[in-house]
Amino acid sequence: MKKINAFLGLLLVVLTITSCSRENKTIIERNRVGLVCSQDLIGEIETIFANDSIVKNLSEGALGGGDTKYVQDNDEYLVYSKQGKHLMTIVPNEQHDSTSTIKYVQIVDPQFITEKGLSLSSPFKDINVNYMINKVETSLSSATLYIDELNATIALDKKEIGVNPFSTQEIKIEQIPDMAKIKYLTIWFD
Repeated sequence: MKKINAFLGLLLVVLTITSCSRENKTIIERNRVGLVCSQDLIGEIETIFANDSIVKNLSEGALGGGDTKYVQDNDEYLVYSKQGKHLMTIVPNEQHDSTSTIKYVQIVDPQFITEKGLSLSSPFKDINVNYMINKVETSLSSATLYIDELNATIALDKKEIGVNPFSTQEIKIEQIPDMAKIKYLTIWFD
């Protein structure tokens, strides 16, 4: 009996250490956005957000009937507050699998914020001052900043930078205006 109690106690300690803290509902950290962390399974999303609404956009295979008008690569779980405000979009590593872990979370609501004050409403200056930008990648319509410290990507619209949207010009950190606004903020889970 003592061995069983000791084992259960040890198991409880391990689960407490490895589980995701649900204390700060709006924090952004590496492998965590609000209530969601890297250990969570996609099947737990509805429980985690029991007080909110979830809209599931499942990838092509789940639509049935071979509808070729709608093609989507990833399952998406859109989280809305009870007031109807889109908070985040969660994408799993494996499609159609409730035991899959989370691939990434795209933050949609500016209430989510890092310890250093970065949120969706932050200008580029806040990113540049508080985080090392490890890489800048240019696409047709945006510049994507890679922040290894958060395992995040931040997209800035080329219009905010003052560059023609379809230009193939490479964008350097120095040419991004301090007040350029964030288009997308994505946290990738390990």
